[in-house]
Amino acid sequence: MPGLLIVHHSPTTSLQQLTDAVVAGAHDEQIAGVDVMVRSALEATAGDVLAADGYVLGSSANFGYMSGALKHFFDSTFLEIGGALDPAGGADSSASATAKRPLGVYVHGRYDTTGAIRSILAITGALGWTQSAATVDVLGEVKPEDLEAAFNLGATLAAVL
Repeated sequence: MPGLLIVHHSPTTSLQQLTDAVVAGAHDEQIAGVDVMVRSALEATAGDVLAADGYVLGSSANFGYMSGALKHFFDSTFLEIGGALDPAGGADSSASATAKRPLGVYVHGRYDTTGAIRSILAITGALGWTQSAATVDVLGEVKPEDLEAAFNLGATLAAVL
């Protein structure tokens, strides 16, 4: 059975609402046969990543970057899941054991999410993951349409597996 790993850092009510919507979408009754694993960014392991066939990553936007917790997730798993750099220091996704696996991203911020999204996509690009749905990018108050987009993100990633 294919597995979808949802790795999130949800320290606020807004992010928890988005995470809950992503998880609900991944469990949509119209999608069968997908094992959905939900891990906080501080608890997710390289074993979780290697066991999954696709990923959804959720983060706050902090000081123009992803959350420290999501950065810790990448720092603690990158090499073990096959992330590598070429001799010039650029990304070498050819070494990644998880290359070409589908990816979805959601980010919440108060003022700007650009740097957070860019940093997440840079690292996942180095792993060779393939963005399979538009990023759910939420500024300020979470609105019903944001929750719908988050639900659809979870459903889409589960469905492509």
